[in-house]
This record gives sequence, structure tokens and C-alpha cells, in this order.
Amino acid sequence: MKKHWWHQATIYQIYPRSFMDSNGDGIGDLKGIISKLDYLEKLGITAIWLSPVYQSPMDDNGYDISDYQAIASIFGDMADMDRLLAEAKARGIRIIMDLVVNHTSDEHAWFIEARENPASPKRDYYIWRDQPNHLQSTFSGSAWQYDEASGQYYLHLFSKRQPDLNWENAELRSKIYDMMNFWIDKGIGGFRMDVIDLIGKLPDQEITGNGPKLHTYLKEMHQATFGQHDLLTVGETWGATPAIARQYSKPDNEELSMVFQFEHIGLQHQPDAPKWVYRDHLDVPALKAIFTKWQTELTLGQGWNSLFWNNHDLPRVLSIWGNDSQYREKSAKALAILLHLMRGTPYIYQGEEIGMTNYPFESLDQVNDIESLNYAKEALANGADAQDILDSIRKVGRDNARTPMQWTAKAQAGFTTGQAWLPVNPNHDTINVQAALADPDSIFYTYQKLVALRKEQSWLVDADFTLLETTDQVFAYIRKDQTDRYLVVANLSDQEQAFPCVEQVAATIISNTDENQVLAQQQLAAWDAFCVKLA
Repeated sequence: MKKHWWHQATIYQIYPRSFMDSNGDGIGDLKGIISKLDYLEKLGITAIWLSPVYQSPMDDNGYDISDYQAIASIFGDMADMDRLLAEAKARGIRIIMDLVVNHTSDEHAWFIEARENPASPKRDYYIWRDQPNHLQSTFSGSAWQYDEASGQYYLHLFSKRQPDLNWENAELRSKIYDMMNFWIDKGIGGFRMDVIDLIGKLPDQEITGNGPKLHTYLKEMHQATFGQHDLLTVGETWGATPAIARQYSKPDNEELSMVFQFEHIGLQHQPDAPKWVYRDHLDVPALKAIFTKWQTELTLGQGWNSLFWNNHDLPRVLSIWGNDSQYREKSAKALAILLHLMRGTPYIYQGEEIGMTNYPFESLDQVNDIESLNYAKEALANGADAQDILDSIRKVGRDNARTPMQWTAKAQAGFTTGQAWLPVNPNHDTINVQAALADPDSIFYTYQKLVALRKEQSWLVDADFTLLETTDQVFAYIRKDQTDRYLVVANLSDQEQAFPCVEQVAATIISNTDENQVLAQQQLAAWDAFCVKLA
């Protein structure tokens, strides 16, 4: 099978509002990102996934785009974007743009014209009906909004200010492909595709994800845009199974490089319950079963995995499944070692590499996220306890990922000279980049080594995956290629765990413990994790 650069890449996600502010307005920007490229080069990452920086009224923090070929003024301008591309390229770093084409902002010129002139061809760029059906918005309530001026309802699977695009319209698809080629011509490294599994929706049948024309559209997109280039394309696909992921990512199908699937993330919530009903512990056996399924059913040549714990929509994994107090550093390293040595392309979310944690929200006044605020409003109206609501937001709310990057112990964590748009986590006085770089045993250097291993060790791409039978809280697997075997072990608990192993070790690859003592005593301490090459 042909190897691509992204098979050995590690991608770093930047949420621009929260990464680095260059002008003191409290909002991160492109010049701020440029100022930290040396840091990212030191970490060793291959590419940056840049959350949206396009022109937007920011109803959903940039995922509501009003002009795909302009930069939001809060982030800078197109000259800054061009400089970011050039400065990143000079350091061997590619830029992956966030492509949001399921919907636009209601301030996009297409929608303004569609609303004002029902006879315009742009009207059919969106989805209008005389009567709503039962489709619900992800952000709560009906997915249909009545437009008084034209007397019809338009579809919005997210905010009412994010009208859904009608992908059945060929002219619309052509305009989207032109826009993608505009960015490809600028030299970007690829696209992360927001909720791409929704573009094939059939609203009258109440089909949203994985509609019957979805893959037809993706093949057309591939042919019209990135198929002529060696670009990384990753689709956000909440409902994907391994079979569906193969359809997206099998090279012969000519669709995408890989998808983000979220089956493991579902373990953060109670089964068949809303997102806000969270589990208070990690079901490790279930996690092992899910990862094993994806590792063994999505094999090289038949598709490709993405590997991630965190992103801008998820709480900090260290606070959900790690131990962010007593074993913060050790559990962060264990989670990293476990994930990064699987087969797939790893993604690091900003701050993950220094062990940033969830924010201790004390009141709803500190919450910014539209999804969290809509949930709170609805839950309060239904008589829920305010503290229970806040507890859910503290645990799984999206703002946990969006608090400012912690650069130093100084005021505002060195993120801004002004007042940050979201409150800075009070633990920045101890958890920050400056402290991490000064400590040779910090989480940062574990991530740095994992990024380097991905580039250097071909077995990480090629080797098969076999889960080992262990006690419930121990996740251990073997990666085996044609010549070598590698053992990866992680104790995902605060307790000691037995780990009997009769294998001889040839070399240590990476560790957060004394792995020789572990193997001699056949006992793992809390959050022990390592990878060894077997003799």
C-alpha cells in the first residue's frame, strides 16, 4: 500500500480563540499562533489542525461561517494567514483547515439572498419547508426555524443561526469545491471536515447522518479538489462503525484519508442517555473492546484510524478518565503512551501535552458555550437543580477544552496582556508550558518522544494489534510486524494491579515507570505505563 506523510504524522489541534493573544484584546489570534510556532516545532508535530478562523459572527465560535475566503477580524487578516502558512512551512509544519460545509452562518451572503429573495437560485442552497417535522437540533429544540419574511421554515441541525446547506444542489457543491481549491492553492496541508456525515441528509425522511448520497458527494469532492494532491482529509463522523469508516478511508474508494469516530468517547456518558448524564468512572473493559475492534477491523490498506482523547468539543480526558490531582502527571503520560502506540494518526489537543485539566466552574456566569447554556436553560425550565446542572457542565461541558492555553504562571497564564475571553484555569500557576519545558520529566517530554517515535518507527504504521488478557483495569496489547513484537501496557487505575509476564525484554521504547521492576515483580503501580520491544 502507498504510504502517505500523514501515516507517520502527529497532528496538533489549535483552538485559535484560546491559544495565544498577540494584541491584548483577550482573544487568541493568528499572530499569536505564529509567535508559538517554535514551541510546536520543539514538540515535533507534523501539522496543525486549525479550528475555524474564517469570517463569522461567532454565534458558535467560528463554526458559523459568513465568508469562507476571508479571515475574522478578531483573528487578523489574510496577510496574517499567508504568513502563518509560510512560517509554519519553514518549520516543516503543515496547516489543516477546518472545513464547515454542512451549514453556514445566517449572515452568509448566500443565506441573506435566499431569505430576501425566494425566487433567487440561492434559495435552493438551503433547505426550506412549509411545515416542520420532528427533527431536533443538536443544540436543543426543533431543527426548524420559521422565517416570517418568506413564510417558510429553514433547517438548522445546530444553532438557528447556522442554516443547513442543501447538498442536493449541484451549483452549491460546485461553489464549495471552488472555495476548497482556493485554500489548496494557498498551500494548506488538508482539511478537517466538520460533521461531514450530515451533508447527505434527507430531512423529509428524518435521515441526518450517513444519508444515501453521502459517499457520492465525497467521491465528487475528492475528484474536484484534494484528490489531485497529497493532502490529509479527516471527517468528523459521530455515527461511524468500522465498516462505514472503511467506506470513507479505503484508498481505492477515493474519499477521505481517515475519520474521527467517537465510540470510545461515548463511554463518558451513561448508555442511551443525554450527553449531560455522565459516568463517574471509566469502564476499562469496554474501552479495551472498542479500541480492539477499531484496531483490528480497520487495517492498513482497508482504511485508517485517527487516534485522539481530546478536542475543542470534549472535556479534558485527564479530568474525565485520568487522575487530575494525585496522579496528574503519571496518568497523563499513561493515557498518552496507551493511545499513541496504536495504529492510526494521533491528534494532540492544545494543552494536552502539559496536562491541562477541566475548569472548576463556580457559576453559569463563567460559561460561554452555546450548547452548555442551552442545556442549562432547558434543564432549569424542567425543574432541574442548578448545582446538578453546573456539575454536569464542569464534567463534560465544551468550555473545559476552551479555557486559555497556560503558557506561564503569570497573570492570565501569559495568554494575554488583557482580560481573557474565558476565565483562565486557576491551576495555571503550576500547570504551564514554562514549567513543563524546565522539567525534563514533564508530560511535555513524553509527548515529544511519542511524536518522534511516530516519525522514526515504521512498526507504528505497519504492525498488527493484539489485545492481551489482563485484569480489568490493565490495558495491554502487542504490536507485531514481520520481524519484531512490541508490548504496550497501561494501568488505568489508582490501584496496584497484577501483570504476570514471562516474556524477555530486548529494549525499552518509552515508559513512565521502572518497567524492569514491574516485569520482575509482576505488579503495576498506579498508572504505570510503558512500551518495550520483546526479545
